[in-house]
Amino acid sequence: MERLALQQLTDWNNNKRKKPLIIWGARQVGKTYLAEELFAKKYYKNSYIYVDFKKEDEIRNFCDETANAEKIIEYISLRKGKQINERTLLIFDEIQECPNIISSLKYFCQDFREIPVIATGSMVRIKLQRETYKRGSGEKEKFLFPVGKINQITVYPMTFDEFLMNSNKILYDAVRKAYEEKRPLEKQIHELAMEQVYRYLLVGGMPEAVEAYIDGNDLLEAGEILKALYDNYLADMELYQASQEAALRSRALFGNIYRELNKESKNFSPGLIEEKSRTRDYATAIQWLTMAHVVNRSFQTEEHITMPLMPDGESNFRLFLGDIGMFSYQSGINAASFVSGERENTLSGIFFENFVANELIAKGHKLFYWRGKSSAELEFIVESDNKLYPIDVKKGRGTLNSLEKFASHNKFEFALKVSKNNYGFAPEQKLLTVPFYFMPFAAKDLAQGTMKI
Repeated sequence: MERLALQQLTDWNNNKRKKPLIIWGARQVGKTYLAEELFAKKYYKNSYIYVDFKKEDEIRNFCDETANAEKIIEYISLRKGKQINERTLLIFDEIQECPNIISSLKYFCQDFREIPVIATGSMVRIKLQRETYKRGSGEKEKFLFPVGKINQITVYPMTFDEFLMNSNKILYDAVRKAYEEKRPLEKQIHELAMEQVYRYLLVGGMPEAVEAYIDGNDLLEAGEILKALYDNYLADMELYQASQEAALRSRALFGNIYRELNKESKNFSPGLIEEKSRTRDYATAIQWLTMAHVVNRSFQTEEHITMPLMPDGESNFRLFLGDIGMFSYQSGINAASFVSGERENTLSGIFFENFVANELIAKGHKLFYWRGKSSAELEFIVESDNKLYPIDVKKGRGTLNSLEKFASHNKFEFALKVSKNNYGFAPEQKLLTVPFYFMPFAAKDLAQGTMKI
């Protein structure tokens, strides 16, 4: 399957001053597939070496004992029977199993910069936090991360544009062209694109689930894969947490994201999970889940917004699941709801809010929302090119009361109403209607400062 992040790897590879690259991301989002199947096999063919630190014990044990890049290169070359030079790509996978290899990236950069290196793994930062003791000595030692000596990218579950690109390339091209030309789609094509949005809300962006859906057009198989991935995420919390209490709270928090959003305020409320608990009781769980890229946090802004965007405090925030398919699975809603004619009445607005949150995160945005007086709120606020863009997410048509209240306190370039409606602009309201299927492209333009009407 195609991934948009391949372009980032291509740009990295073409950079004459590239450094070792770390690919971050949650489990099963396609980091290894991107690095080996899409990138290495295309650009390095038979000239790459793949090392899996979870499986290759001898190499892991060797690298555990030294961060000397020259020794590591020599050992891997002898073990793999392949000469390593500037034409050889080294892929270090599952690096959380060998944190010392991360330290060695500093010396790969300093002494062997001509050799391209890609490192991938899940739970890496979490594992590093626990590397606080020198092996065998009992002395505390802070892990030295190779700051300034690496390049980094983050891979997320497949966004809607990637889903559509792989499931219906002709429709994807039509949607992208319409967005670039800033025009609405014809009614029938608009309905086809919206049909794909609803299916994406159910399947999500985990590559294994997407592939199952595309190969067999089988929503049930995709659902079974989602269930297995969801259970694996829960199991990870037992493996990587420092204590049983932290693991239990992380699991409870993860399992209640839908319930937290499916209430009037949508703000995180610890009492919903555990009676009489406080937000600070869940600080470790929130940190764990966000560092693992499993959950995304959105912060509340003040009524009068200043730039750069800042939270109005640490206590008011919302949490979204990093994959919309897992969010739909967690909700317990029947899969038929996403493909039936009754879905307009069945699906609540929070499915679409989680969808928009993930599209923004994947394009590099931090998440903020706005709450005014008298329950006025806008689901997202984006700063782009030193301008504000409020985003209102509407399942249906909805009203513009919140935008009017926002405008009484804040200047903004124009607002985006993301909904099932077709593309259009109302200049008197400074309101751009963006259909859900345009959101990935709009998020990219906002990230690059190229948003236009």
